[in-house]
Amino acid sequence: MPKKIGDLSSSSQREKSEAIKELRSVYKLDRLLKYFDLKRSTFYENIKPKKDKYIEIKQKILEIYNKSNKRKGYRWITSDLHKSGVQINHKTVLRLMQQLGIKSIVRSKKYNSYSGATSGIAVENILQRNFSTTSINQKWTTDVTEFKVCGKKIYLSGIMDMHSKEIIAHTVSFSPNMKLIMNMIKLAYKKTGNPKNVIIQSDQGWQYRHISYKYFLKKKHAIQSMSRKGNCLDNAVIENFWGILKTEWFYLNDFDSVDKFLEELESYIHYFNYERDSSVLNYRTPIEVRMKNMVA
Repeated sequence: MPKKIGDLSSSSQREKSEAIKELRSVYKLDRLLKYFDLKRSTFYENIKPKKDKYIEIKQKILEIYNKSNKRKGYRWITSDLHKSGVQINHKTVLRLMQQLGIKSIVRSKKYNSYSGATSGIAVENILQRNFSTTSINQKWTTDVTEFKVCGKKIYLSGIMDMHSKEIIAHTVSFSPNMKLIMNMIKLAYKKTGNPKNVIIQSDQGWQYRHISYKYFLKKKHAIQSMSRKGNCLDNAVIENFWGILKTEWFYLNDFDSVDKFLEELESYIHYFNYERDSSVLNYRTPIEVRMKNMVA
C-alpha cells in the first residue's frame, strides 16, 4: 500500500470507508477492507446515502417562503414553524435556508412620499417620535404615497394604528386632493367606532393643513400632530409601511392595467392586516392584536 493510505489506518470507520471508496478503482475491495480492518457491512453502511432528517422541514420552509412571495426571513419562518407545531431553533432554520439557497428580500430604505404645497398652518409635533402605546386607538399615523402604473400616477392615502399596526382605512385617487384624505379619515372613524382623543400624526402636507381636515379632527376630539419639515423619521411608522408595501408587493409585480393594480392592492392590504405576522407584534397579525385588545 502507498504510504498515504497507511496514514489512514487509525482513522474513524467513516473516514476509512471514504478512503476505501476513493481507492476502489485502484485496489481490490477485499484487500482494502483487510488493510483497514473494516467489515464489508460497515463499509456499505457508511457509504450509503444518508437520509436528510430535515427533508420535511425543508419542504415546509419552502412552502412558507413561496407563499409569502419571498418576503419572510429565517426568524419569521421559525415563528410560523413553531405555530404549526414544529420545534426548531432559528439558527437551524437559517442553515436550512442557506442549504436551499433562499433568503428574504432585503427591503430598501428609500421611500416616495407626496408632500404637496405649503399653504396653511402647521401644528406642533406633539408626538415627538414617541410611538409607544398600550392600546389601540391611542395613536394613529397617516400619509400619502404615489405609484406609477401604466403611465398614470396613482395616490394612496392610508392610516395606521400605531399599536396594532393595522391599516385602518385607505383610499385611492388619481389626484392627491382633499377628497382622497377626507374619505380616508371618515372611513377610519366609521370603522373604529369614533374613538376620542386619538393623536393623529402626519407630515406637513397641504391636505393635513386644510381647514376641512382640521375641522373634522376637532369635531372627533382628535389631537393633531405634525412631523417637523424634512424629518421623515417623525412619521416613521407609516413610512415603514410604505417601504414594506412597495418592496414586498409593488416592485415584485407587473400590472397590465390600473384595475389589476387596484385589485391586487386590496389583496395585499388584506394580507398585511390578516395574515402577515410581525416580530414587532410578537409574531401576531395586526387583526389578532386588535381583537385581543378589544377582548381585554
